[in-house]
Amino acid sequence: MIPDFQTLMLPVLQSGASGEVRIGDVVQRLAIDFALTDEERSTLLPSGRHTTFANRVHWAKSYLTKAGLLEATGRGRFQITEEGRRTLVTSPKRIDIKFLEKYPAFRSFREPEREEGTDNDRPELSVAAVKLTPDEAMRAAQRQLETELGREILDKIIAAPPMFFEKLVIKLLTAMGYGGSTANAARALGKSGDGGVDGVIDQDPLGLDRIYVQAKRYSEIAIGPGMIRDFFGALDTFKAAKGLFMTTSSFSISAKETAKGLSKRIVLIDGSELTRLMLQFGVGCRIEDTLYIKKVDEEFFEE
Repeated sequence: MIPDFQTLMLPVLQSGASGEVRIGDVVQRLAIDFALTDEERSTLLPSGRHTTFANRVHWAKSYLTKAGLLEATGRGRFQITEEGRRTLVTSPKRIDIKFLEKYPAFRSFREPEREEGTDNDRPELSVAAVKLTPDEAMRAAQRQLETELGREILDKIIAAPPMFFEKLVIKLLTAMGYGGSTANAARALGKSGDGGVDGVIDQDPLGLDRIYVQAKRYSEIAIGPGMIRDFFGALDTFKAAKGLFMTTSSFSISAKETAKGLSKRIVLIDGSELTRLMLQFGVGCRIEDTLYIKKVDEEFFEE
């Protein structure tokens, strides 16, 4: 398990006790000390630019620096301060945010901005939130917001008229790059008639390959293996090699196993995956605000 950034504070402080060190070397050494697996060492942040473990080591170093226990000595290098040495002499069992609060420099860093003339106390953070680095807390909040938004979107889909779901399928598939234009996709979807298939849409703009679509709008009924086999039979009738089964509800375990065992490729999209794709491709939602996570440009300060 990848340790949280507060757990890493004491080891990071100890790593600088013998003199100047490189943050990259500290990351590698602590990964060994904490017996991280290759998978844990390589787990990336959502940005895909840095590993989660390295990011937490950097945040631990940053907080220790704000408290005056460490100091930067160059690009990617740091060492312990006299205050840091005095701290280690006390043999602390753990260093965390609560521990650092006794240092005036850290309290100044953590003090929230107050409106002039007010004396509001800083709200206490939950234990779960404190374990996260600031950027991880932002991403966790984003995931929570998207989960709630997904539920709201799904409720609106189910409450809308039946034709709305067909239009939604068209917009989502074209947003994902299928069907060429929305007009072309609208003409293709539904033109196959009944026969167990709700529509056919081009996989590429030239129509060299096609995907057959089955869409079921249910609120609570789980799709069972029978519907999957029926769809498979319909694909066989149309001599189709692949199909997309989309529903606002869910698929039973046996339905998923049935789809895996069939000779034709059938992709299953349940309500949760449907809303995730809608959020990813901007269908049925809009950007309300944009937050940027920035970091120091080390090269700028070395000119």
